[in-house]
Amino acid sequence: MAIITFYSNDSKETGQSLSVAAIATHMAMNHNYKILVVSTSFNELTLENCFWEYNKIRPTGVIKDNSQSVGLDSGIEGLLRVLASNRTSNEIVKNYSRIVLKDRLDVLLSPATRSYQEYMTITPNYSSILTVANRYYDIVIVDLSKKMPKQDINSILELSDVVMVNLVQRLNVLNDFIRLREANDFYKKRNVMLLLGRYDAFSKYNNKNITRYMKERKELSAVPYNTLFFEACTEGTIIDYFLRLKSITDETDKNLAFEKVLAEADNNIMYKLQELQMKL
Repeated sequence: MAIITFYSNDSKETGQSLSVAAIATHMAMNHNYKILVVSTSFNELTLENCFWEYNKIRPTGVIKDNSQSVGLDSGIEGLLRVLASNRTSNEIVKNYSRIVLKDRLDVLLSPATRSYQEYMTITPNYSSILTVANRYYDIVIVDLSKKMPKQDINSILELSDVVMVNLVQRLNVLNDFIRLREANDFYKKRNVMLLLGRYDAFSKYNNKNITRYMKERKELSAVPYNTLFFEACTEGTIIDYFLRLKSITDETDKNLAFEKVLAEADNNIMYKLQELQMKL
């Protein structure tokens, strides 16, 4: 149905991968959709670590370095071998992804290689993989790495139905994006949305002020900073965290406030997809 790509031009930490994990999990638990999250990072497992303990993300022997290549039947490396042989089906990407929530949420792990040269031979294939995945999954969510070659980044951005540009509450970051948007018409497109990661509602640069400063018509989406959520993301227990949210009845609990803002981001994305579909 749709490819949603999260991306940031900022070289510093924006909380992008954790925002992907939060929004994808919220969608999977609150909509009747089959969702795939695609991790494209190089030599980093921040996104994957939200769902599994660090030492359980990859089967033993999958990690590769310059001197050995093992585990080629797992993850994206195994998927690329099958795609190259033309033995494909609409479910082929699912077969090489890991299940988080059965029939709701899968994750295609990032490349296992620690060689950047090898990583660069993999990244041109992501556009084809996303096209195939989009035939089976209702929503494909991409955590787009800044380490990817620029031409491959641009290919994925152009392919995406919605692009979520990740920002943080720093004036220089906001000004940098304003200049980028003025210089690059891509970021003026209707399918580009802005998202504040690690959001602090008590900052001087709160959502309303940023919306006004950036002359946006609607308030930006956000994923708030929440201690228990971020701890869960380091322990591989994000699903447990969201399940606990459902049992909270205290309206003053800060975790419910976190869920409320996250639900708004979820709704904003769904509304944008419907809006774009109506204008086709």
